[in-house]
Amino acid sequence: MRKDSPTANAAGRIDGAAAASLDEADRIDGFGTDVAATLAWAVGAGAARGRQRSLADDWSFLASVAARDVGAARILEPHLDALDILDQAGRDGYDLDLASIQADSESTWGVFAAEGAGMRLEAWDDGSGWRLTGTKPWCSLAQHLSHALITAWVGDERRLFAVALQTPEVTPHEGPWHAKGLPQVVSAPVDFAAAPALPVGESGWYLRRPGFAAGGIGVAACWWGGALPLRDALVDAARRDGADQLSRVHLGRVDAALWAARLALRSAAREMNGLPQASHPATLAARVRAIVADAVETTLAESARALGPLPLVADEAHARRVADLEIYLRQHHGERDLARIGADIAEGRGSW
Repeated sequence: MRKDSPTANAAGRIDGAAAASLDEADRIDGFGTDVAATLAWAVGAGAARGRQRSLADDWSFLASVAARDVGAARILEPHLDALDILDQAGRDGYDLDLASIQADSESTWGVFAAEGAGMRLEAWDDGSGWRLTGTKPWCSLAQHLSHALITAWVGDERRLFAVALQTPEVTPHEGPWHAKGLPQVVSAPVDFAAAPALPVGESGWYLRRPGFAAGGIGVAACWWGGALPLRDALVDAARRDGADQLSRVHLGRVDAALWAARLALRSAAREMNGLPQASHPATLAARVRAIVADAVETTLAESARALGPLPLVADEAHARRVADLEIYLRQHHGERDLARIGADIAEGRGSW
């Protein structure tokens, strides 16, 4: 990575623990593609984080990982998010006996909160403890992870539970997963048959907690960091002998879009560090995600036009990055998320 590239220090300050984790990542063969090796690294990276971190620190670290490999960021982000959720539950006064589900400092975590048509995961207390029965969709890496935080229905409300995944009561599906991007991060349904579960917070706490919005922006930081090497490729193209004005137009458009997204991330970090006092964090998170998603879409489109087909067929890392970003970016719900922003504004929330 060139020293003048934002990829070298993706979003700002990198503290000593984060820098050491990134140095370690650079020495791992198959970083991001070897799931086991990347998960082992993620456990160490999570354990090394200090408690006095800011959101800017966290998002800069995620962006720096994504700049190295999008798949690695996709593996790391939910693990760190789960650790933050568990930490917040403890700060909110919930006593969690993680040993009851064999969770320890070496556990690898996912967060499974999606819903799907025709699938429902229900939770009940059978007198000896909570159990989960049903099917949960979109459970990324469930075959590889030791544990997950999972939302399940308790009557008409959703509640968060911690669950051990490598048990006879839990059956991950192998697919369908025909993705060309992020092929190693299989996101498929998981069946639960009276699986033991540990409640994390009360019903509704997971969605109400201040950190929920911040977690959504953490994903956007990964999108943004993952796009930076594409900007680097446009810089190289614009510096070549014989480069024309069009190569600089493509670069300028991408640079402006990613720069604006960087400002949005930094501004959100400053505002959300004041949570729960920050005004309407859900609206703020939706705005930032929309800005970052548009910037990455612009980067993908402009780099395709500027660079042509050659790097997509001759440069494995470039082609993989493009495919990975196109899949990862679909976690943004596009017009539906914009409609939610519009509804918030129409109803008097999230004023400037």
